[in-house]
Amino acid sequence: MTRPAAGTVPAAGHRPRAAALLIAAVTGLLAALALAGPAHAHGADTPDGTDYRVRITGVTPAVPGLTVRTIEAGARLELTNHTGRVVEIPGYVDEPYLEIRPDGTYENLNSPTAYRTRTLAGDTPVPAGVDPTGPPRWQRTGTDPVARWHDQRTTWLGADPPPGVRADPTREQRVRDWTVPVRLAGTTVTVTGTLDWVPPPDPWAWWAWILLGTVTIGALGILPGRHAPAATGVLGALCVVGGGCAVAFAVARELDAGTTGAGAILIGLLARHGLPLAVGLFAVAVGGRVLLRRSATDFALVLAGLFLAIFHGAVNAGVLARAVAPAPWPATWARLVIAVAVAVGAGVATAGLLRMHSAARRAPRRPAEPDDAGSPSTGGPTGGDTPTPDTPADAGYANAS
Repeated sequence: MTRPAAGTVPAAGHRPRAAALLIAAVTGLLAALALAGPAHAHGADTPDGTDYRVRITGVTPAVPGLTVRTIEAGARLELTNHTGRVVEIPGYVDEPYLEIRPDGTYENLNSPTAYRTRTLAGDTPVPAGVDPTGPPRWQRTGTDPVARWHDQRTTWLGADPPPGVRADPTREQRVRDWTVPVRLAGTTVTVTGTLDWVPPPDPWAWWAWILLGTVTIGALGILPGRHAPAATGVLGALCVVGGGCAVAFAVARELDAGTTGAGAILIGLLARHGLPLAVGLFAVAVGGRVLLRRSATDFALVLAGLFLAIFHGAVNAGVLARAVAPAPWPATWARLVIAVAVAVGAGVATAGLLRMHSAARRAPRRPAEPDDAGSPSTGGPTGGDTPTPDTPADAGYANAS
């Protein structure tokens, strides 16, 4: 058996393995965070998408300073009270449930509705002793005159679709009309709306485009050496685009949750969308450095691409299969933003890995450093002989066994 020359080792032999191990370790760690993060951040409150569209059709009579809208893809109602008076929202059995006062929002702890509206599924247990006929026990829940709540009167909670949807799920159809009463200074104001079934899109069409984009971008990793600088610039620009898409969708989700004001949006992003936001900003930073030629390491491109594909794409992939997206834009635009980020991330990561593999194969082999500076190399000629031009350095190893 012929053994390799002991006096040579690959110049970059350990670097690809170390990079691969680091990628695997970081990806595995963040994957665990991604699986747990969205559930912790949103819980049952904010859906990643739905096939039921909730709309408000009117507020009768109209009251200046009183506005009602849907948020979180229709999962909640939001009522803002700038009338200067107290607005009461009755519960499901007409008991006092919420009061929106000029100094904040108050919840009646003696109302069963207060517990059944805390999650989208309405599955929060009602504590023993709660009596809707008893005197209200008001607890302040916010300092702004704004109330946001899940209302079972506006949504479909059944495990199975409505009968009409089961009969023909491919047709958009009305599930029901709904009303929610609001009381203001002895006057009943009626909020009316509709609940419609909207057929979901075909997610496989979106995944086909994502695969095509991934392959196209990944092919940049096998361009000949003379085209490498141009490919590097394109990959950097794509990182900026993909990272921008991730940041834009995180902001869109926060806006759709009813958040207003730059400071409140920033706090909401950090509290509820920290991981996708960080991934997007990291990808933008990597792409920017590549474009500015400050750093063009393929390893950084691989990390940015993997993070985009996993921690933006996987977290929001449900939008690709839902008719209504948690964003203040048309659902098609939301799906497009997600698809671009996933395709860019997977493609850039593929291109970076191919370039790293190619660089490792081209890496020159260099003499190994002796273990002891004062001792001769274990694989070199004995007796202190030095190879001469007539005696190649590897001579004598060809027949070693």
